[in-house]
Amino acid sequence: MNLTTEQLADLVIGIARAQNAVIEAIDRANPGFRNTHAAPILNVAANMRAGDPRMIDLPSRVLLRLQGRVALDNATVKADLERLMSGGPAAAPVGFVPPKPAAAPKPAAAPAADADGLDFSVKP
Repeated sequence: MNLTTEQLADLVIGIARAQNAVIEAIDRANPGFRNTHAAPILNVAANMRAGDPRMIDLPSRVLLRLQGRVALDNATVKADLERLMSGGPAAAPVGFVPPKPAAAPKPAAAPAADADGLDFSVKP
């Protein structure tokens, strides 16, 4: 059986929606469960501190996106899957401006001799 990335994205999203339904049911029975227990554990499982996510982090990240109010886009998950399968670098988020490289430090200038001879840091 051959799956396309679009089919795999649909499958990952469908599984995340089923998991989200379970989280919603628990949250209805025990208000505050989602924010107190589920979201912090999902942050750990999604490896949110890693700048370049791995394939193993993708399902947890999809479920974490479903916890918010932002609509989940199939094209975004498909693009993530294609990038992860190709082994390419992570795409920069929309609106991201990379920082400028730090300038090389300037060498310290030798103390200039004061015209009036009031520079007391230099011993004769």
